[in-house]
Amino acid sequence: MSTALGRTDDATRRTPAEPPAIREPRHVPLAHVVRGGAIEGVHHGSVVVLAADGRVAFQTGDIDVAFYPRSALKPVQAVALLRAGLPLDGELLSLTAASHSGQPRHLDGARRILDRAGLTEDDLRNTPDLPYGAAERDAWLRDGGEPTRLAQNCSGKHAAMLLTAQLRGWPLRDYLDPAHPLQRVIAETVADLTGQGIARVSVDGCGAPLFSVSLRGLATAAARIASGAMDTPEGRVAAALRAHPDMASGTDRDVARLMRAVPGLIAKDGFEGVQIAALPDGRAVAVKIADGADRARMPVTAAALAHCGIDPGALAEFATTPVYGGGAAVGGVHPTDVLAQPTPDPLFPGTKEDRTP
Repeated sequence: MSTALGRTDDATRRTPAEPPAIREPRHVPLAHVVRGGAIEGVHHGSVVVLAADGRVAFQTGDIDVAFYPRSALKPVQAVALLRAGLPLDGELLSLTAASHSGQPRHLDGARRILDRAGLTEDDLRNTPDLPYGAAERDAWLRDGGEPTRLAQNCSGKHAAMLLTAQLRGWPLRDYLDPAHPLQRVIAETVADLTGQGIARVSVDGCGAPLFSVSLRGLATAAARIASGAMDTPEGRVAAALRAHPDMASGTDRDVARLMRAVPGLIAKDGFEGVQIAALPDGRAVAVKIADGADRARMPVTAAALAHCGIDPGALAEFATTPVYGGGAAVGGVHPTDVLAQPTPDPLFPGTKEDRTP
């Protein structure tokens, strides 16, 4: 299928497998909350690590049950918009895949996308909200600001959806309807990149359709984006995230810091404790924290990335989340032994141990 605005080569499309099962997930303990040397709490969840060839190199928990990736799916949605003809690259494409903090550059970027479509904030259909970043939210409130559609963290994605629909001549007011041509393209892309059918369709916090896949499928999609050729929609999204990590999140957010710390890595977080990260050769991880606790997300992700052969030194700042008492750090959130670094794996040649003379 090809159009004047965007091209999709049917020969490259994969036939999706059956949708993942819907049942109670069989999660396992992934992180301990340690205070004063005692385990105060336990966060359960699941982790999958893919080798460069797509094989599962490490897994724990339940990687094949259906779940909602939340905003970790945004890079996949951005690929879908490019396939449908979205004419963005660079920082505005990174913003398209963002859960942004609401910094001035984010709001200006969303306005620029709307301007290209001849539209305004009033055309957005995402849920009005305050800026997501704590500092940005506090400043917004000090200035008397109220929840707006532009300030909401998904405004870049929604502006890009509107621009795509406008260029294709599709209706604008109902662009969030799952039956809308735009959302059908997104659903097809989710199935294509994850390699599996969609188990359920719901609504995300921003009002957009949300597609349920498995953790294995989500990691597969991340790997395909990170390893995509530069002239493909996948490669363009990966390049935008690598070049503009701050636009995909915020200057001080852990996802932006992680992409800056590991050259070539793309990463995206999602509400309810979801995280993806992938390298240019196709190595990838996907994490789901069962109770949605954000404090466990990054320590577990760092432990998973160590299974990819990444030098633990580059991941040190993400390896634990402090636990405070009386204003001082008295413990931390640490990965459990199930995520301990294994002996060198032949699926990952070039690990730190392999490089040792």
